[in-house]
Amino acid sequence: MTAVFERIAIIGVGLIGASIARAAAEFGAAANISLFDANGEVRARARALGMGDVFDDAVSAVADADVVVLAVPVGAMAKAAESIASALKPGAIVTDTGSVKGAVVDSVRAHVPQHAFLIPGHPIAGTEHSGPDAGFATLFQGRWHILTPLPDARPEYAAAVDKLDAFWRAIGANVERMEAGRHDVVLAITSHLPHLIAFNIVAMAEDLENVTESEVVKYSASGFRDFTRIAASDPTMWRDVFLNNREAVLEVLGRFSEDLAALQRAIRWGEGDALYALFDRARRMRREVIDAGQDTAEPNWGRD
Repeated sequence: MTAVFERIAIIGVGLIGASIARAAAEFGAAANISLFDANGEVRARARALGMGDVFDDAVSAVADADVVVLAVPVGAMAKAAESIASALKPGAIVTDTGSVKGAVVDSVRAHVPQHAFLIPGHPIAGTEHSGPDAGFATLFQGRWHILTPLPDARPEYAAAVDKLDAFWRAIGANVERMEAGRHDVVLAITSHLPHLIAFNIVAMAEDLENVTESEVVKYSASGFRDFTRIAASDPTMWRDVFLNNREAVLEVLGRFSEDLAALQRAIRWGEGDALYALFDRARRMRREVIDAGQDTAEPNWGRD
C-alpha cells in the first residue's frame, strides 16, 4: 500500500509506541519511522530490535516528521510536547495515545505552534506488558482508536484529521471521532473504574489477615486471576490517568458506590430476585460485547 505518511516520529517506546512502530512498518503506513525515548536503555533496545531510526534527542527525532505521536504517560505529555515544539515543521500533526483527553488538550495545546495541528487520540488496545519488547504489529487490529479533534475551523486542520484517521485505519484500527469530555466519561466507565477496582481487590487480597497470600495465589479462580492481569498494568501510567481524569472517575465511582451499597443490602436481606435481575442484566451486556467483536465466546475466553 502507499504510505499515509512519509515519516512518523514516536516519542516513547513502550508497549503502545513500539506497537505503532511495528504496525506502521509491517502495513506500510509510514515510509520512515523515527523513535525517541527518554530512557537510554529503552533507546538501545529499540535499536537492537531494528524498530526504526532511533535518536538520542527528541528534537532530532521530530525534525522531518509529518506526524508526531506522543506515546508517554499522561503526566509527561506537556513536557514531551514542549521539548519538540521548536522542531515541528509546518503542517506537522501532533497526536498522542493517552487514555485521558481533556487533560492532554489542556496541557499540550499551549506547546503546539500555530503552524502545526494538534489532534489528540486514544487507541483502546493494550496488554499488561510494557517496554519495547512488548510491542507487536497486530495490537490495533479490529480495535477502536478514538480521535478527539479540536474545534479548529481551518480547512487544513480537517484534512489533517482525515489523514491521521487514514493512518490508524491502515494499521488495522476502527476509528471513531468524539468530543474530549465525552471520551473521558466513557473511558472512566469502560476502563478507568474497572482498573481501579482490580487494583483495589488485588491489594485487598494481599492484606487479608485470615487468608495467606499463598492460598490466594494457589486457589485463584478465573475472576481473581483476571483481576491480577489488569492489576499488572503499568503503575505510572495508571497513576497519571486517575490524577488527570479525576472528575469523571469520581463521578462514576460515586454511582458505583451507591449501586454496590444496594447490592450489599440485597445480599444481607436475602433479596434473591433483585440479585438475579442485576446478574441477568449484566450477563446480557457480556453478550453484547461478544456480538460487537470486542471479545471471543470461546470457552475460557480463548485461553490455551
